[in-house]
Amino acid sequence: MRILLPVDGSDHTKRMLAYVAAHDELLGAAHEYTFFTAVVPIPSYATRFLERVMLDGYYDEQVEQVFKPVRAFAEQQHWTYRTVHVLGHPADEIARLAEVGKYDLIVMGSHGHTSLGNVVLGSVASGVLARCKLPVLLIR
Repeated sequence: MRILLPVDGSDHTKRMLAYVAAHDELLGAAHEYTFFTAVVPIPSYATRFLERVMLDGYYDEQVEQVFKPVRAFAEQQHWTYRTVHVLGHPADEIARLAEVGKYDLIVMGSHGHTSLGNVVLGSVASGVLARCKLPVLLIR
């Protein structure tokens, strides 16, 4: 099964990974995991004052901060995985990759905000649910 695991370095990501590792009986044993993160781009009005090398370094640092613990966890679990990152807004980019990559399932952590909280704060999970046709398993 091809499983897309959006990660952001939060405690919700850690809980989601622990859940996936602990529930092989639900999902089956052999999977191909893709860890995905989207870094929100710095607004263009701010980037014109930054050197490209500095900007690229910032984005690389953000990606590494998210993926380093995820890779360590995946290797400890002996998972087959790859990592993908893009610049963009998370819900849009997760949905786009899910469609293009032909995944079987998305498993992601959720903050568990109420509907009112989603309206006020926005929700990556809600955005993914609204944009995707494939199954999404949300872990709180």
